Amino acid sequence: MATLTLTVPDIGGAEGAEVVEVLVAVGDTITLEQSLIVLESDKASMEIPATAEGKIVALKVAVGDALSEGDAIVEIETDGEVASDTPAPEEAAPTANSGANEAMVNEAQAPASVSAGGDALKPAEVSSASVASSGSMTVEVPDIGTDGDVDLVEVLVTTGQEVAEGDSLVLLESDKASMEVPAPTAGKITELLVSAGESVRQGTALVTMAITAAGDNASSSAPSDAAASAIESGAGASPTIEAQKPGESGSMSETSASTPVVARETDTAAVDDGAAAYAGPAVRKLAREFGVDLLKVTGSGPRGRILKEDLHHYVQQALKSGAGLSDAGAGAAIPGIPEVDFSKFGAIEETPRSRLDKVTATNMTRSWLNVPHVTQFDDADITDLEDFRAEMKQEAEKRGTKLTPMPFILKACAVALARHPKLKTSLSQGGETLVYKHYCHIGMAVDTPAGLVVPVIRDVDKKGLWDLSEEMTHLAALARDKKLKPDQMQGGVFTISSLGNIGGRGFTPIVNAPEVAILGVSRASIQPVWTGAEFEPRKQLPLSLSYDHRVINGGDAGRFLTELVALLSDIRRALL
Repeated sequence: MATLTLTVPDIGGAEGAEVVEVLVAVGDTITLEQSLIVLESDKASMEIPATAEGKIVALKVAVGDALSEGDAIVEIETDGEVASDTPAPEEAAPTANSGANEAMVNEAQAPASVSAGGDALKPAEVSSASVASSGSMTVEVPDIGTDGDVDLVEVLVTTGQEVAEGDSLVLLESDKASMEVPAPTAGKITELLVSAGESVRQGTALVTMAITAAGDNASSSAPSDAAASAIESGAGASPTIEAQKPGESGSMSETSASTPVVARETDTAAVDDGAAAYAGPAVRKLAREFGVDLLKVTGSGPRGRILKEDLHHYVQQALKSGAGLSDAGAGAAIPGIPEVDFSKFGAIEETPRSRLDKVTATNMTRSWLNVPHVTQFDDADITDLEDFRAEMKQEAEKRGTKLTPMPFILKACAVALARHPKLKTSLSQGGETLVYKHYCHIGMAVDTPAGLVVPVIRDVDKKGLWDLSEEMTHLAALARDKKLKPDQMQGGVFTISSLGNIGGRGFTPIVNAPEVAILGVSRASIQPVWTGAEFEPRKQLPLSLSYDHRVINGGDAGRFLTELVALLSDIRRALL
């Protein structure tokens, strides 16, 4: 075992940068390129990655410390012997591109922009624009420290806009850093060659501009500090450009094999009068994937910095509340419906929605977004059932109740569910297990003036038609009087939504999750049915079964619906 001290690498002149977050602790085992601390200067914030693997035995910094290149960060124990954290510049080993890299190292050791041989660094070697003889130039993506593509997340200028030297043109972002590409000289934007959302790489043309700055060589101005900030690549040793600010001379240096590339974020990651969220590029990229507005997320890091954990917590809470992640609460990454001022079209009146209405809307939205719905339709011949019900009318009056088709439907569903138990299951453990329920509590949707409620009738399979009729009537009355207790609306394994005589020949009910199926019952009507010899008028009851296709497939639903139709066509089958 050997002890190694990891130090602050070349951070592009941001001396005295403040430690705003320590990302590791004593005892942690770190891997190569794992972020150790977050530094912040007046222009950028940056994560300092580990240059070796090992176990942290001592922290040398704390939040609030001011660090510069070479300052110790942590001490780690590593396997094997390590000579030093970072080789001295004169001992740096040549890389694969030895010729170019040696020149860059020599230039880093030489003062200003003069190489070891004494030749001045030509502006074209660091320029991100090609100049045409007509006084216009095409600005390209500069060397960003990687040959791979990066995301262009924002175009900061428009056609016809006047820009000064150093003004930001576009914002680029990888999963670890963001940077703004500045204008290499003053001028007027004549054409935009890219748009937000595209992937670009070094050399990609961004804009064309007419040069308005005076001078013999329009490309003599080197890119600003922001343009030269390198976006960290996955390679262990990538070149990092430390470009000069306008009017200053600078140098290009290459990190050695054991020196990390320091990816710097621009000041867009910091809070600017509340106009932008304080978050790193990795968090911003994750937020875009989730469809989350970072301005709505509360950061728990130093100075309110938004961490990935904060984003995960926000998404978790949004899903639990059913509010979704978009502005309108429609769900993750689903754009909200824009607000419309209807008063400009005519007279309007706004009335607040009841709490029950809003709760129902939230539950329906959550179920629709999470459950892959399929609906199957069939008709049940209830001619004989209706004849039997008519015969029982006088007895129902003696009992002080009314025998509607609903008790028959409840009983038939209980029998069909017992024979097809998969339709009264629920998913659990994130879809890893299926819960089979050995009880039969069925919900019955009731339309009330305040909104839709679903009282649950317990142990339907153990009750007779008269008991079901009385309990159904009692619960419906409680629902209309807003006197249902919470436990009277819980525990259902299946739901029936009946439109009764309201109208309609069919509809697609939404599954009442975590249940996996719901039966829709529409208005019965007399229909001609072919008996094999002639058409006979029969009373047909339209049924629509919606189900969660993650659990129930077409065969399961088809067998259940066929069984239910047979039971309603001849209720005596329920006794078999």
